[in-house]
Amino acid sequence: MTRTVGQVRADVEEASRWLAGRVVRTPVLRSPVIDGLAGARVLLKAENLQHGGSYKMRGALRAVGRLAVAGHTGVIAQSTGNHAVAVALAAGQHGLAATVVLPVDAASTKVDRARAAGARVVFAGTSVEERVAVANGLSDESGHPVVDAYDHPDVIAGQGTASLELIEDAERAGTPLDVLVVPVGGGGGVAGAGLAAAGSGIEVYGVEPVGCDSLARSLAAGVRVPVAPAPTIADGLRPSCVGELPFAIVRDTLRGVVRVDDDEIAAAFRLILTELKVLAEPSGAAGLAGALRLPPDGDRQRTVGVVLTGGNVEAALVARLMAPRSADLAEEGAAA
Repeated sequence: MTRTVGQVRADVEEASRWLAGRVVRTPVLRSPVIDGLAGARVLLKAENLQHGGSYKMRGALRAVGRLAVAGHTGVIAQSTGNHAVAVALAAGQHGLAATVVLPVDAASTKVDRARAAGARVVFAGTSVEERVAVANGLSDESGHPVVDAYDHPDVIAGQGTASLELIEDAERAGTPLDVLVVPVGGGGGVAGAGLAAAGSGIEVYGVEPVGCDSLARSLAAGVRVPVAPAPTIADGLRPSCVGELPFAIVRDTLRGVVRVDDDEIAAAFRLILTELKVLAEPSGAAGLAGALRLPPDGDRQRTVGVVLTGGNVEAALVARLMAPRSADLAEEGAAA
């Protein structure tokens, strides 16, 4: 694929046909409690149940599959975790070697998953710039291409298939989407969502943690604006700058960006676990946190689609995030 800004929905549709049978067509979940809180029908695409635990598998498999056909024998990737895991799994499926570059503070769950998939793991600092520099150096040494987590057209098209499936399933259920909400790290997922929704009239929103809002600042400035990422429980949404290709795709089509803080993300995490009975990582829960911040559309009940982008989360973090709910229950029991 050589197109960049000229990518269209057809690219996502082509990727969807190719990925059929290679990835899980994940279910769409709904909760009356969440609907009530949002004042809308909220349809949540459970990509936390995808191979590798996230929707990153879609883009990685599409990109690595095409590189395998082109004759490459290995691939390199950098990310905070989920993209690296997905590239490692995709490489294994195609018999390619994989080297993944992770930050020194990467979640151990994601490090273990990458290694279990057969990847060589290299650690590099805490910033995306450090990881990119190391990944590019390894590529120069080995001749293996870098499968970029954000600025790769196949990755964007592949990740967009999650949004496309959600759009299709909502239409089949007789509740077509009015709004589509996707968490934003480097922007590949929300760019893919924009392509999937092109021409449909669906409003697409991105969601970023407060202080990790490169896309929101970039849209306001009209050019990409890097940030020094603030601490957040959403470890997958911490890139210092939105990707060049994603920004080019969404700058004129995205309806807006919703900023959410850690308390809102934690509350959404608890809602997903208690009401939907599935485990999503905070980065994925950020999408629901953003959807709950959207203003109502008068008296009309809109249908809002949310992509739960991943479910790879540390057990200790799950316990910490659920502690407020446990404390509330204890207080209720004492009061009774």
